[in-house]
Formats: sequence, C-alpha cells, structure tokens
Amino acid sequence: MSDGEPIIPFPRSELGRGTTGQWNSGPAQIAFDRKELNLILNLYGMHVAEGEWRDYAMDFGREAATFSIFRRTSEVPLYCIVKNPALARRQGLYAVIAQGGLILKRGHDLAQVLRVLIKKPRLATT
Repeated sequence: MSDGEPIIPFPRSELGRGTTGQWNSGPAQIAFDRKELNLILNLYGMHVAEGEWRDYAMDFGREAATFSIFRRTSEVPLYCIVKNPALARRQGLYAVIAQGGLILKRGHDLAQVLRVLIKKPRLATT
C-alpha cells in the first residue's frame, strides 16, 4: 500500500453468486488515507497523553468520512473531523466541527485545519 491509498474495508462482492451487478462511477465509501489518519491520530495521541480525550469513533459513509473525538465514551463527541469531497472545490475538503455544531475551521489542507485543536502554550502566573 502506498501512503496516499485510502484504508477502506470492502464488503464481499455478490457478483460471483449468480447475481448481476454494475459498478458505480463514484466510490462506495469515503475514507481517510494513511497520511490523513497519521495526522489525526498524532493529534489524538497528544491529547490522550494529556488526559483530555479518552475515546474516538470513525464513520465512513457515501458522502463523508468522520473522525469523532470524545471526552468520555457515554457523551456526545467534543469534536468531529469531517472529510467531505462534495465541498472540496468550494469551502474545503476538511472541517473541524465542535460539540454544538459550530464549524471551527474548514480548509483544503488537513494539517492547517487541525491546528485549531492544538493548544497554545500559556504563561503561568503565580
């Protein structure tokens, strides 16, 4: 596998079992490729080490791929990182969406979009 190749679990094909089928012109699922997952998981690991985030979920659909970040498993996601190819030419392929549905950042470069989730160091006052 190359670095730009998406990681997609394919369902078993029914074509060999006596049924006829046709191929779609578009992809069956939208997914993150290896480079995108590396960027996301590096950021996730950094926040897990700080004790802020504890769980995640990935959802691959026909319109978008979503990486949801949770503080606790039983809660709603704190942030969702969304890859939506339908918006690639307009607002950007990637978006970071906060808990209430507020879009924090949108863009064409995932590394730039994820910077909104990186904490800036603060000076401690005593």
